[in-house]
Amino acid sequence: MSDNGDLVRMINQMADFYRPYPREEAIAGISEHIVSFWEPRMRKALSIVISNGGEGLSDLALAGAKATQN
Repeated sequence: MSDNGDLVRMINQMADFYRPYPREEAIAGISEHIVSFWEPRMRKALSIVISNGGEGLSDLALAGAKATQN
């Protein structure tokens, strides 16, 4: 990823897709997509975004991102 802005935009788009789903299902869907399809560098950058407070992430995107770290 060129910068965290692209990463934040991508995960927020995923959260927008899953927003109509029940919250727990949406969180699981976001998390599963990240684990299954994002390369390690992207997951590491996401981890840094989360550790810095998750700036720019929607509430659902942040919840899905945090679920990848469990």
